[in-house]
Amino acid sequence: MTLIHLWRSFRKSFSHALAGLSYALREERNFQIEVVVGIMAVMLTFFFPLSSIERSVMLLLIGTVLTLELFNTAFERLLDMLKPRIHPYVKVVKDIVAGAVLIGSVMAFLIGLIILLPHIWTLVTLV
Repeated sequence: MTLIHLWRSFRKSFSHALAGLSYALREERNFQIEVVVGIMAVMLTFFFPLSSIERSVMLLLIGTVLTLELFNTAFERLLDMLKPRIHPYVKVVKDIVAGAVLIGSVMAFLIGLIILLPHIWTLVTLV
């Protein structure tokens, strides 16, 4: 495979990925909320004097939650396509995947608090 074919293949794959992200941003309320919260968390990671490891952990957590939400969306769409009428097992699978997003989100929130709370506390006590 030539370099030109590799580049075209990469561009096509990248284009499909951007289309998926665009869909999720337009159509998925939870993803929209998580993106806004993620942006705020990124702003806080650069506002406070965090170590590079703390910043890396924060970015990894944000990316993980957004990725989980995208997987949740994909599973839901796939299941809706395969079983348009609600089947008890379809509901269970959707609930389980939503539970995975919930666990990831709660863990990210708690770890974010552990990292950011000392800096927020210092800021509050100075005021």
